[in-house]
Amino acid sequence: MTEPVASAAVAIGVVGGGQLALMLAAAARKLNVPLHVLTPGAQDPATALASSVVLAELDDVAATRELARRSGAITFENEWVDLPALAPLSFDGVVFLPSLEALAPLVSKRGQRQLLQDRGLPCPRWCDLPTSGLLPEGFDYPLMAKASTGGYDGKGTAVLRSPEDLTALLARVPLGDWILEEFVNFEQELSQLACRDRAGNVRCYPLVQTHQHQQVCDWVLAPASVPHAVQAYARNIAASLLTAINYVGVISIELFYGPGGLQVNEIAPRTHNSGHFTIEAAHTSQFEQQVRIVAGLPMGSVEFQVPGALMVNLLGFESSEADYQAQRDDLAAIPEATVHWYGKEGSSPGRKLGHVTLLLHGVTAGERAGQAEQLLERVRSIWPLPPQNP
Repeated sequence: MTEPVASAAVAIGVVGGGQLALMLAAAARKLNVPLHVLTPGAQDPATALASSVVLAELDDVAATRELARRSGAITFENEWVDLPALAPLSFDGVVFLPSLEALAPLVSKRGQRQLLQDRGLPCPRWCDLPTSGLLPEGFDYPLMAKASTGGYDGKGTAVLRSPEDLTALLARVPLGDWILEEFVNFEQELSQLACRDRAGNVRCYPLVQTHQHQQVCDWVLAPASVPHAVQAYARNIAASLLTAINYVGVISIELFYGPGGLQVNEIAPRTHNSGHFTIEAAHTSQFEQQVRIVAGLPMGSVEFQVPGALMVNLLGFESSEADYQAQRDDLAAIPEATVHWYGKEGSSPGRKLGHVTLLLHGVTAGERAGQAEQLLERVRSIWPLPPQNP
């Protein structure tokens, strides 16, 4: 267990009060680092553990200035950041980590694709949404359409299988805010969690496999069973990207792996769902790592302290106000399982209400995969998946 080492740390502020901020606050408490949150809801998850709360909308610049007054550095729970509005605070000396300059190419999918293309890093071919209804040369159906900003967990995406699908999309979305990507034939979806401190040191957690249900993360298996060359390439992509934009903090790079090799799907400039397993399985969780970096403390080890882990998201499977205590107790009774409940108000299908992490002790990738399959079946007997969309 990590010993508190906050003597050299500064208080940190977090813009956002959801489950990611909650887990940041829990990590900060273990390190005795004061953590203050800016969030619009007095009952938002992170308010229970924060040192103090600034109640305001996330884009309230005056409230962010108040958060800065309480903190030595500010970080973000998600990437929906109004960079121009915050720029004056940065000019006045407010420290944002990652910096606003580093976030600039990451807050939109168009910006991410352009950054990857400019750096020569692998990603699907893409183009702006053609307002004429005619595809650029070299593109053909099926295609993936994505909102450049605001999309998450499958929201803001559409599969286009014909010219008619493109015409229908053009009729219902803001034309300047969407991009098209080639449809990628992949065998696995992977995630590379990485971190970089203020001195430019980069560390990468082991590569993990992710699985989606209706475009929402269902489970994560750590580590991923892929060749060492793929693991090394993912680390190189992460290090190159972080260094190129002088990024400071934790970042997740979601990847496709298949016949076309390794390709970057999306970049999440923050702690990420695919890294939740690190709380139990790694020497330093992604949340403690982010607290350490923002507070000016040395980074911790990114190595696993167990052979592997399975993280299963507890997605809402109905509309309800229940707290599901019986199901949570049954999940917690599974050997070496840890349940994290976010304390959100109300359940709806697909909403992330919590997660459970189960430790794996198989020596080989095959043994761990077998253990994970059995444990996933047991979790599903207690907590079913949301119904398929019609």
